[in-house]
Amino acid sequence: MNAETRLGFFAGLGAYFIWGSLPLYIRLMDHISATELFAQRVVWSVPTALILIGVAAKWRDVRVAFQWRNVRWLAISGLLIGANWACYIWAVHANRTVEASLGYYINPLVNVLFGMLIFSERLRKAQWVAVALATIGVGVMTLAYGHVPWVALFLCVTFAIYSLIRKQVAVDSRAGFLVEIALLAPLALTWLAWFSSQPGNTLMGNGGWDVVLLMAAGPITSVPLILFALSARRLKLSTLGMMQYIGPTLQFLIATLVFREAFSWTHGVAFGFIWLALIIFTSDSVMGEAKARRLARAARIA
Repeated sequence: MNAETRLGFFAGLGAYFIWGSLPLYIRLMDHISATELFAQRVVWSVPTALILIGVAAKWRDVRVAFQWRNVRWLAISGLLIGANWACYIWAVHANRTVEASLGYYINPLVNVLFGMLIFSERLRKAQWVAVALATIGVGVMTLAYGHVPWVALFLCVTFAIYSLIRKQVAVDSRAGFLVEIALLAPLALTWLAWFSSQPGNTLMGNGGWDVVLLMAAGPITSVPLILFALSARRLKLSTLGMMQYIGPTLQFLIATLVFREAFSWTHGVAFGFIWLALIIFTSDSVMGEAKARRLARAARIA
């Protein structure tokens, strides 16, 4: 494992562990409304991103990121990741962390479908089987909830489109994140100004530790996104694909073992279909990449 791959591996590991543990932070702050917590995340992410860029001396990359050809795409990705954050915070507040974890489990399968629909990629038989099993799992979950699991679908679709856009925008991960968050910050500040002007409302929770914890929302938000972008450019898709199950698995365990959210046998059947789909999908991806490497070696020898 060379230095670049090692950096990508540990960056990805850090990103998914932080994402997986995020419900604990959100539940700790559940005395603050989901909307205020979201706005505070946006605002405190700006100084965090600036500090990270300053430490890495990436100011030239910031100028590149703010060029119009990049800003127009980063504006879209910023809105997507903002919507993703807002939905996720609300889901944890509403005791729907299990459903939120489902969204990140099916995210890789949505990525495959996007590849087929947008880039005309052909799915292998095993991938079709995985998609079909995941669809059955979502159908069973729909029966369990009595409605379509829209939280899961919204989270996986917004993050899949976000990842797709970020892969196409050739800018430094820290600089790109700064642009995204800088475009969201005026909206967040406007809402916070209105919120604080309402009778009985106070910013920064109850003061004291609430102030510290709300300020910590900046690094908690910024660091995993930047780590993810670093890993995505340095790791093989199969490696990244296997690592991304760390986050939803931690979320699922926290939801069921710590928050004690309902998990009936119907939920178990639904997750069983989805986990089986992911096993088939991941195994096929690993074998496909190994076959590609063998063919590449054979071509070099010939």
